[in-house]
Amino acid sequence: MSTKIELKLSRPNRIYLPYEPLEGKIVVKSASSISHSGIRMAFNGSVNLQVRGGSAGVIESFYGVVKPIPILSKILEIKPSGKIVSGTTEIPFSITLRNPKEDNLERFYETFHGTNISIQYLATIDILRGYLHKSLSATLEFIVESDKADLHDQPISPEMVIFYITQDTQRHPILPELKSGGFRITGRISTQCSMLEPLSGELTVEASTLPICSVDIHLLRVESILLGEKIITETSLIQTTQIADGDVCRNMTLPIYVVLPRLFTCPTVLAGPFSIEFKVAVVISFQSELSRLHPKSDPITPRLWTAMETLPLELVRTSLSLLLWSPRSIFLAM
Repeated sequence: MSTKIELKLSRPNRIYLPYEPLEGKIVVKSASSISHSGIRMAFNGSVNLQVRGGSAGVIESFYGVVKPIPILSKILEIKPSGKIVSGTTEIPFSITLRNPKEDNLERFYETFHGTNISIQYLATIDILRGYLHKSLSATLEFIVESDKADLHDQPISPEMVIFYITQDTQRHPILPELKSGGFRITGRISTQCSMLEPLSGELTVEASTLPICSVDIHLLRVESILLGEKIITETSLIQTTQIADGDVCRNMTLPIYVVLPRLFTCPTVLAGPFSIEFKVAVVISFQSELSRLHPKSDPITPRLWTAMETLPLELVRTSLSLLLWSPRSIFLAM
């Protein structure tokens, strides 16, 4: 049996605050004893920025020139030189990522996995075995959420914005029959909400010449990177939630309820070298022969048979919505 090494954190959801102790254990399984020259752990966090020439509209030579922004870099010496006996060995560890007394100017941004921007925190264990043997290593990502200083003291009330969608509000070409016959969809939706609360609202189809095929809510991320004197911005789709399938009844109120995915969203960030913002789009798809010919079209690209309204969305984290040890927070972190 080959030697296996694994990192296990004390919290199944792997969510921690910067000032909290990050605790866990190193599990080593080996058929024979292992001599080593030291066991140490590295804790690293960084903002990784990527500019893709084709999609961002800059020359391909710019690709990869943006350096990562370091957030965290710590080394923890677990054990000096020694031996690990055969069988299963568990070695506990504990470290505080940020000391409140330290003058650390770098902000602990929340974990985020985007298209061009990724904010990651990694714990890596190395069992050093000298020049004749390869070191044993394992890496595990843990999730960091906002500093207490960055939290809202009180829960926020969702800021509702009233919207209406008609043939006259569309900035893209639509089907002639839609433009001549008309349609009207009204509703309201929250444009500021807490991270662990659903994106909510309601929608009513008041009139439509053509039958409706689907009503969807698109959650979008807007990633911007400062590259020299240019700001490169790209909008991409995070998820789509269908709230109606088929031709809905007129003047019937449809609820909007969208659960935010944890790793693909974070509190809105407006930093110097980069920014992470969000938008919500209400998309109405109408039944037409043309739509059947393009069933796999890009969902965020306006089409002749669709109507939409896009609104900015601010995500925040409040102190009372920060649930570190609950089944709900475990589910949202998955």
